[in-house]
Amino acid sequence: MLKALTRAGIGAVGSIQDFVRAAAEHEFEAITAGGTELEEWLAQDGAESVNSFLREQGIQIGSIGLSVQWRNSEEEFRSGLARLAKDAEAAAAVGCTTCTTYVLPSTDHNAAHFMALATRRLRTCAQILAPYGIRFGLEFVGPHHLRTRWANPFIWGLQETLDWIDAIDEHNVGLLFDSYHWYTNGLGVDDILRLNASQIVLAHINDAPDVPLAEVLDNGRVYPGEGVIDLAGFLRGLHQIGYTGLVAQEILTPQPATETSSVLLKRSQEAFRKVYTEAGLQ
Repeated sequence: MLKALTRAGIGAVGSIQDFVRAAAEHEFEAITAGGTELEEWLAQDGAESVNSFLREQGIQIGSIGLSVQWRNSEEEFRSGLARLAKDAEAAAAVGCTTCTTYVLPSTDHNAAHFMALATRRLRTCAQILAPYGIRFGLEFVGPHHLRTRWANPFIWGLQETLDWIDAIDEHNVGLLFDSYHWYTNGLGVDDILRLNASQIVLAHINDAPDVPLAEVLDNGRVYPGEGVIDLAGFLRGLHQIGYTGLVAQEILTPQPATETSSVLLKRSQEAFRKVYTEAGLQ
């Protein structure tokens, strides 16, 4: 399983080239990126130069985020599809094979109608990504406070998301499986062991503070190994089912960190070393 970073929790690390260098320096193997920043980098330096730089640094571009606004109006959704195709083309040019989005657990829309719209829209996104060899990961979001943040409950659990993926019915759609949402759903290692590795597109790793489960906030995350989530069990479970993809840190906090990116990257490096060692995977 490749150790990876998102920009969340590492401070102002700079350009994508700076991000790649910093990730390599701190013993990570992959980063996530935006489709637009990849396109701009490729336009500036060319695919051969970009890929040579990535090989020299030993870093993969592991995933891009979905840029399409699929939660809002049909006009906004349709207007973003051309951008998605450009994102996919840029991602494919650097060997990136994953795109992801998150699913909020409540909505101000009528939930049944929203489900119908979202299923069609996400299917369309998957169909655009597929010719570029890109898998599409859906992330269920578990914290309890977001389940009632908007008027109507939607999806926040593992099985419901798997059922929805089945309904979308595109071969390249799977899970973005986040330890934080695994924890806030009260799931355990046995739930991971019931999965097939092929169902998981990407994994996120975060830790949670020692507060009651119903009070865990989505933006209250701490670094791996600094909280109460059984991250060793989470990693062992993924390893046991044969998952070999990215495990990417994503630390969401109420306020930006005050430490320098160098300090935060070192903290992340030590956090990964700790939880991987506890899982027997170091």
